[in-house]
Amino acid sequence: MGPTPRLRPPSRATPKGAARDVSGARTGVPPGPPAPPAAGATDISPSPPRIRLPRLASTMKSDKQEDQYIEQYDDAKADAMAGRRGSHMVGGMIIENPLQVAVMGRKFAATHDLAEKEDLFERAALVARDPDNFQSLTCLSPEEQNQLAFERDHKWRVPKMLVFTMFVCALGAAVQGWDQTGSNGANLSFPVEFGLLPPPATEGAQRRDLLPRAGPAKGAGQSRGDWIVGVINAAPYLAGAIPGVWLSDPLNHWFGRRGEIFITAVILVATPIGSGFSQTWYQLLAIRLVMGIGMGAKAATVAVYSAELAPTRIRGALTMGWQLYVCFGIFLGFAANCVVMNVKDIAWRLQLGSAFIPALPLACFIYLCPESPRWYMKKGKYRKALHSYERIRNGEIIAARDLYYSYVLYMEELAEARGAGYFARLRDCFAVPRIRRATVGASVVMLAQQMCGINIISFYSSTVFVESGFSDKQALYASLGFGALNFTFAIPALFTIDTFGRRSLLLSTFPFMIITLLGTGLSFLIPYHEGGSKARLGVVATFIYLFTCFYSVGEGPVCFLYGAEVFPTVQREQGMAFAVFVNMLFAGVLGLTFPAMKTAMTPLGAFCFYAGLCAIAFVLIFLFVPETKGISLEELDDVFSVPSGRFISYQTKQWLPYFVKRRLLCISRAQPPPPLRANYRDRAKSGVLEEPVDIAEVDVKA
Repeated sequence: MGPTPRLRPPSRATPKGAARDVSGARTGVPPGPPAPPAAGATDISPSPPRIRLPRLASTMKSDKQEDQYIEQYDDAKADAMAGRRGSHMVGGMIIENPLQVAVMGRKFAATHDLAEKEDLFERAALVARDPDNFQSLTCLSPEEQNQLAFERDHKWRVPKMLVFTMFVCALGAAVQGWDQTGSNGANLSFPVEFGLLPPPATEGAQRRDLLPRAGPAKGAGQSRGDWIVGVINAAPYLAGAIPGVWLSDPLNHWFGRRGEIFITAVILVATPIGSGFSQTWYQLLAIRLVMGIGMGAKAATVAVYSAELAPTRIRGALTMGWQLYVCFGIFLGFAANCVVMNVKDIAWRLQLGSAFIPALPLACFIYLCPESPRWYMKKGKYRKALHSYERIRNGEIIAARDLYYSYVLYMEELAEARGAGYFARLRDCFAVPRIRRATVGASVVMLAQQMCGINIISFYSSTVFVESGFSDKQALYASLGFGALNFTFAIPALFTIDTFGRRSLLLSTFPFMIITLLGTGLSFLIPYHEGGSKARLGVVATFIYLFTCFYSVGEGPVCFLYGAEVFPTVQREQGMAFAVFVNMLFAGVLGLTFPAMKTAMTPLGAFCFYAGLCAIAFVLIFLFVPETKGISLEELDDVFSVPSGRFISYQTKQWLPYFVKRRLLCISRAQPPPPLRANYRDRAKSGVLEEPVDIAEVDVKA
């Protein structure tokens, strides 16, 4: 069969005119464009062991001519890709020689402790070359053809083990939601228990002492109490941001995805119980700081673990289980608050302590789930990686295809990383243009969750409802309604996030969130007097509920999903850790400042302030968050290789005018702009490829 084709990693210091190595495509293809119509150009040889690539830069007479050639090349490549899934393209080309692909598949199996499966990986590599046209492969058995057809036609018919694993991951999200609501209800009583705030004058009266409206300035002691309450509520998020999320990488390295989740689950069983037994606010603060470390490390891993196991076609829906079950945990936490609210002296202890309930089955069940195949791959355990894929895929050929596909692209990314350590990979999140754009996009989406003001309600809904005129019991029931809507309206996103898209969901819901936040704030201008008209109660609750509905179908499900999917495999832990750091840091800032903000700005000012932040978040999403729908984890390079300036220009000068004409002015003849895609030079400048220089002969290795 001849020597095995080889693919060597790219060299950043290749001099012009010298032979250079290039990173391969999905099946080991060098990513240079075909030769321009110039004399002396070398044709690509279709047979192994070598692929001859043309010289590019030296054949061009000017930058303008080169730009025209690159544009023609990209257009031709797009035509060649017609009918293929966009995620097939890495580095710009797809190999067309089946013999070479088959050799590479067999070589992969022979060199990675899978020698008895060489025939399987030969077929798997051919399927990976063009998954949508597997029917043309005569080497596949009828059973394998049926497995691939079943996957294509029934994307939601997944193995039970994958469903179970997603459920276990969802328990990790429910822990976070339950803790938010436990402290939410406890805010009505633990500040009085610890002497941080004075008790209310009457049970049904408006709680001016806790969350005052406009009025006389509070004493220094009570202002201090406001800040302490804020610190206690913010503690888990500040500790989760520093150092919680940054511990996720070493814990993942030493113990794997499952081991890291197990360790954090044990922490999240112990700390809520400890919170319930605390005797001073100092003890409560210390315990919640430890809880935050577990929350941060868990949050940075569970979403990544889910994304690495999920098939590409339904990755969005499965991975957004994180947010869905955060919402479910919020609902269950509010329900628990209502159940124990009549246990006067220890109600807040039960409300805080009940958060251990979802963490217990998480710790018990996580080792029944398969380890991430990509983690096994990073450790060189390819047989175990294949076994993990076989447990969560509908057929051996599909498992082998996904393993081979992930391996080739992981090798490409590993070559770029060049064995970099933890801090070097973290630096790459800001230094390498492609990864920096992913970091910015993920951070914007994470930050937008806090800027939109949802956690005002998640952390303080009970006290906000009391401020508007509800009694303590009514406030807890109203908060339960918030939790129910938050969970219910997250369910439709399961079916829209992989069809409507991440970016589209965000941009279509944020304007309504701005309006409803303004409505909530302005509702506090309605006069309220005990025993008189209670119109304000209904108006405040209505706007909060409407805001929750729009959040739950947009920002809520997209937030952690987007951060989990946009980073290359090598930098995934560091990138996700930074994104979660941004999220939890600003969640802590919100929890810390909101009680004092309510004192200084009144409810009207506080909600209008967050409406303004929500508007800023909308603009940031429009300018810096590309769409990732339907693109595999390893093949997002093209999306984030587009320079930010060109992306912003495209959105403001082409897409926005089209949207105004088509959607607002209803001009049916308005033509959509051509899709924005990275060209060869973009990929070179983004760190995906080298700068476009002379391309000589290269060896290609799987």
